[in-house]
Amino acid sequence: MKFSWVACEPNCRGWISAVGIITADTPKEFEEFSRGRQLGGATVVLDSSGGSVNDAITLGRRFRNLGLLTTVGVTLRGGRSARPAVAPEAYCESMCVFLLLAGKKRYVPEAAHVRVHQIWMGDRADDAKAASYSAQDLMIVERDIGRLAKYTFDMGGAGDLLSLALSVPPWEDLHELDTGELKLTNLVTTDLVADVLPHVDISAPAMAELAPKTQARFGAEPEQAQPAKSTKTAEALVPTGSAAAPATAAQK
Repeated sequence: MKFSWVACEPNCRGWISAVGIITADTPKEFEEFSRGRQLGGATVVLDSSGGSVNDAITLGRRFRNLGLLTTVGVTLRGGRSARPAVAPEAYCESMCVFLLLAGKKRYVPEAAHVRVHQIWMGDRADDAKAASYSAQDLMIVERDIGRLAKYTFDMGGAGDLLSLALSVPPWEDLHELDTGELKLTNLVTTDLVADVLPHVDISAPAMAELAPKTQARFGAEPEQAQPAKSTKTAEALVPTGSAAAPATAAQK
């Protein structure tokens, strides 16, 4: 995941653009990005297909400690005379949804796509039914579900979020939360964009037609968005640190 500060003074404070896959390096990269910046109470605009469960939890807790606000969108940077804007038709999938939950205030535009699915062993998501699983693998998944559950409740989320996510196996399409489910799960705390992005235009269309993110492998460049209708339910991430080592954490 890449972080950048979008300035729009003097009419608004600016915001943090957070784009891409959450990897083992993401929490450290956020710390490097935040060094020397006064980010307390700033807004994070998310555009991500998710990534590592445990690293997303670490990053989410950092967001909450800073009192950050969250929303979903694509940052559009104008030319010298144009103000930056946020296109609302963006995707926040998998563990990105739990980063969204970390916001002290949370707003989801009507055009945004917020989608969830199960935790799964990242290196076996391509053909989950045919893969083999050991008792150690099951322990890892159960452990990380427990960590995710605690995080969800710590952030003020509802058990309905976990129930919806954990009902979608890797061989099915991700489940897109509708307006009612966004409120049921406590992912949305406000219906007013001004509560998270005052004086910012969020009606601007994206530069190119958006499509659901394709899942990327850790250590490889993310694929370009494809026009396919759906994506897989689990990111096929190779276990952090080695492509051949046993999985050390579930990926989502």
